[in-house]
This record gives sequence, C-alpha cells and structure tokens, in this order.
Amino acid sequence: MPDFSDVTETNEAVQNTGPDSHFDQILPAQSAAIYREFQAGRVIVRDVWDKNRSELRANPLYNMLFNHLSHFRTFYEHLGSELVFNEAGNFFFLKESSDEEGEEHDENAFRVQVVLLLIGRYFARSGRDLDYLGRSDAGLNEQDFNVMAGDEEYQDILRAARFEKGLSEALDYLDKRNLLFRSGPNRWFLSSAGLYFLNELVREYEKG
Repeated sequence: MPDFSDVTETNEAVQNTGPDSHFDQILPAQSAAIYREFQAGRVIVRDVWDKNRSELRANPLYNMLFNHLSHFRTFYEHLGSELVFNEAGNFFFLKESSDEEGEEHDENAFRVQVVLLLIGRYFARSGRDLDYLGRSDAGLNEQDFNVMAGDEEYQDILRAARFEKGLSEALDYLDKRNLLFRSGPNRWFLSSAGLYFLNELVREYEKG
C-alpha cells in the first residue's frame, strides 16, 4: 500500500512551468496563505468547492504555486521541505524532509488510506464506478452514509484507525485536508487529489 506522500511525482514535467518569479512579484499575504494550508496538513488542489455557489471554482493558491513554481520550490527547500506537484491529480503537497515528523506523518497517511479504502470498497460493492466519487453531482449521499455508518465491520475498522466518532469524523478528516468536499448537508465527493490517492491504493491492492 503506498504512503500518502509516496505518489507519482511529475516534477520534471513542470520544471520550467511558469515564469521565473521573485519575492517582489508575490504578495506576503498570498505566500502566508499557502504556508498555512500546508501547515494544516492540506493538499492544494486546482479546484475547490464553493459552498455559496454550490460549484467547483479555480483555486487561486494553486494558480499562484503553478505560475511561480521555481520560486516556491526554492522557498520551501530553504525551509527544509520539498514542494511536490502531482500533475495527474492536479494538486500540490509538501513533503517534510525532517525525520522528527515521520511518525506523525505516517499515522496521518495511514488514517487517510483507511478512510479512502473503506469509501472505495463500499462504492465498488454498490456497483458504481469509482470515478463517480469525484463528481459533485454524484459521490456519497445520505443513504450511502447511513449504510456505511450502520455497518459494524466498517465501524470497527474506523475505530482501529482512531476515528472514535465513526464515519462523520472520518469524512471531516478528509475534508480538512482537501481530499474530500462536502457539497451539501448529506453529500460528499472526493477532490481530484482524493480520487488520485484512492485509485493509487486500488492499483496497489490489485497488484498485491
């Protein structure tokens, strides 16, 4: 099973993407906003869910990173981290080079994998294509939630991953990391990053 950070990196494909940037081309508030996202353990995806309009919209933080990739790569390198761009999933994430955060990072990765695999397993068993999990007009609905929340096997697995409050806590965990979006009171769908990681987990499972 791949680690949360162990994804296919297309760094070479975007090595020269966007113009060279300098500090005077980027507002401190923009750089600080990106830093806060990474510090919160989030990935930065190309499209985010706009709750007011109930639609996906372009993420300005993603565009800032994409257009000034060389600058931000160097910036985070000086902070002891690696800025990684995943072209297949259209997202950025920060890979820490410090060993001090290794154990915590591994636990977070494990918890993400558990939730994604449970969602994918349930969705596949219901006869639906996994790609529908990445559609705002599809994804998980209230009925799906109730079925999963009422399944004792799923609840035991979630408790083993320290989701004591069950499925609602697990979905919130993905939501806070931009791996899943809540598109309504009782509807959820995976972001491009969440769907990418799920497909990677499925591929690894099928290989094994």
